[in-house]
Amino acid sequence: MERKHNFFTENYKFFQNTKCEFFPCHKTDDVENFNCLFCYCPLYALKGDCGGNYVIKNGIKDCSNCLIPHSKGGYEIIMSKIKDVIKLGSDF
Repeated sequence: MERKHNFFTENYKFFQNTKCEFFPCHKTDDVENFNCLFCYCPLYALKGDCGGNYVIKNGIKDCSNCLIPHSKGGYEIIMSKIKDVIKLGSDF
């Protein structure tokens, strides 16, 4: 059976798990569009270069007020910086 792909969709950029006991894990006025695809932000490792709205509390990066991974356009932002995360993991 031949698989046909529709390359005009962008469904791979959005996932929502409303059954998660933490949903939504951040305060938001737009629950309907809350994206769970990046449940844990891959940009956390970039420290201050992540581009997100974070604060440092007791020496720990607190991203509670950051909605980049969970909002529309967040996929594109994360993918534009993912090469920097990959580089961090490739320095052997």
